[in-house]
Order: sequence, then structure tokens, then C-alpha cells
Amino acid sequence: MRLDVIVEDQVFPVEVPEDLLAEAEAFFQRMDADMDRGWQVGREWVERPDTVVRCQIAADRLLTALHTDNEAMKVMMAAYILARMPGTRAVHVDTAGNPLDTEFVSG
Repeated sequence: MRLDVIVEDQVFPVEVPEDLLAEAEAFFQRMDADMDRGWQVGREWVERPDTVVRCQIAADRLLTALHTDNEAMKVMMAAYILARMPGTRAVHVDTAGNPLDTEFVSG
């Protein structure tokens, strides 16, 4: 599976092995459990992040992974997005400091 990560005018394709979505479910559940307690998203505290906000948080982590060349984290955050929002093919990651402005493209 592939997720295109769009950062400003650049596209970074992230390849996610299909079997990783099932294999990493325990990791994804731990992420969800952490976010169940609320999460600081940019300047805003989100008490109960819904699926979109959770994926925006993952996309923000994915952006950090791109900047730090952390391949494992990049693939895991892309896998989380693909697992939680099936059909997503791209993510436009906000770089202005507000992860809640990150948008997803499905299709």
C-alpha cells in the first residue's frame, strides 16, 4: 500500500507492506489508548480526539519522521493512517504549526 505525504510542494511516497496493518494493530491500539486521555494538538488541547484528529496527530509524527530520516516511524505512522482511515491515498500535512489543518485525500 502507498500513502503519498504532501509537504508544501513536495510529494513523499511511503510504501507500507499490506501485512503490517494487521501485524501492528497492538501498537496502534496503544497509540489509541494514549490519545484516549486527550492530546495536545498544536496549540489546542483535544479532550476526545476522533479518528480524523488521531490521524492528524499521526501525520504530524510522520512529518517529524521525514525530517529526521526515521524510516521505521515514517512507515508506522503511515500504516496507522491507512489502518484507521481505509481508502486514504494522500495526506496534505500542515507545516504552519496547526496539525488540525492537515487534510486527507481518499479515493
